[in-house]
Amino acid sequence: MSESIFGIHESALKIREQRAEILANNLANADTPNFKAQDLDFRAALQDASSGSSRSEAASMTRTNAHHIDGDSDSFASTSSYLMYRQPTQPSLDGNTVESHIEKAKFMENGMQQTATLEFLNGRITGLRSALRGE
Repeated sequence: MSESIFGIHESALKIREQRAEILANNLANADTPNFKAQDLDFRAALQDASSGSSRSEAASMTRTNAHHIDGDSDSFASTSSYLMYRQPTQPSLDGNTVESHIEKAKFMENGMQQTATLEFLNGRITGLRSALRGE
């Protein structure tokens, strides 16, 4: 029922949350040698979420050794197939591809879009509450 009430915005909020975690991870590793910055293909993830399909379902992970980490415990399990490496405009000498100014801008942009989604959902809930009260 919540899917028909909130539409695609419920999935968008979840994907934006996961993207924020990825961007924050990039910023946290800005000084880590050979760290490769990643980002999420938000449009593809949202399109698949709205159609009910998922690339991550088709590409399941198999443990080939008892010491391997279970793929289902990954915090980005639902969006891991949408992760892409960012191409740096100015690569660093230590192999790190994180550009802090770009990551901060992407993080802020994602935050503003997440806020817009929350405001839409809040307006939707307020409208439903008013309708239920007969106002």
